[in-house]
Amino acid sequence: MTRIVPTSVPGQVDPAPRTIHRSKQGEVVLDCHPRDVPALLAAGGPLWMDIDSTVQSQHALLEQLFRFHPLAIEDTLNPASRVKLEEYPGFVYIVIRAVQLAADTDDPYDLETKDLHCFLGPSYLVTVHAGAMAPVDTVWEIMRRSPELLDRGVERTLHAVLDTAIDGYFPILDQIDDFIDGLEERVFARFDQEALRDLFQVKRLVLSLRRYLGPSREVLNVLTNRPSTLVAQEVQIYFRDTYDHVLRINDALDTYRDLLSSTMDAYLTQVSNRLGATTKGLSVVATMSLPFVVVSGMWGMNFSRMPMAQWPNGFWVLLLVQLGLGLLLLMLLRRRNLL
Repeated sequence: MTRIVPTSVPGQVDPAPRTIHRSKQGEVVLDCHPRDVPALLAAGGPLWMDIDSTVQSQHALLEQLFRFHPLAIEDTLNPASRVKLEEYPGFVYIVIRAVQLAADTDDPYDLETKDLHCFLGPSYLVTVHAGAMAPVDTVWEIMRRSPELLDRGVERTLHAVLDTAIDGYFPILDQIDDFIDGLEERVFARFDQEALRDLFQVKRLVLSLRRYLGPSREVLNVLTNRPSTLVAQEVQIYFRDTYDHVLRINDALDTYRDLLSSTMDAYLTQVSNRLGATTKGLSVVATMSLPFVVVSGMWGMNFSRMPMAQWPNGFWVLLLVQLGLGLLLLMLLRRRNLL
């Protein structure tokens, strides 16, 4: 049996938080008024409340309704909170960072990050975030369509939310993988000069992902291995699966970082080789023109008497001398393997 209570009530301007509760008798309550939450908690059964921290009336429920620690409540308003897990009397506070590629910028590798705050109690889960958040919305729709999934416990709901947030890294990895696949042709076949700029952008993206993912590894390691009265041992196995996802993503990022660094070194080496080949060609031209400059300069001086100045074929003799000296220099360079 499902009972849906409207989120808008007389005199209330701000929307109420999303709430789903399933009693021991199987009755489901969706989007109830916050004043009904204490009665639902007293009746027993799992409850999940999703709070938008940008709505002041919703955020105030953290203190007025659940009596969370002031330090934890303060962290929910910090847009750059550190990813962490802290244990308080009666609940566990978790901060995880969800990432996705920004859709409203011209840079295809620009990241958008959001902090997800989770309060796990004996029979409730409270998630807090600023504005819409795709991982939470995905799990919420699943729970709304299949509320019986709450019978597995609020810690399994927490796992679903964290697992969906971590899985958000995989589409970004796929895009990085596609970029790296096209690097070989761009760098070695076509020598695309724009490739270096894209290399720097993608490498910065990889380093940012590693920085965001690193602390999540420790959080999931604690949820997987540390005994807790709020997370049953049989549920820790599910967090272990998410922890494996973090390890896979971290290994992939390390591989991508090494590949990008190697490709960047190869690109810069190719630039250096091309510059060396150009310099070598110009040096050959300069060396070949040296006899012409020297001989022409000597016979171009303003003296009244110059050797061979009165010869009818003097010009052709000097030209042959210059060509001979040039060929001699060319043979000398080839013999010394300078060409």
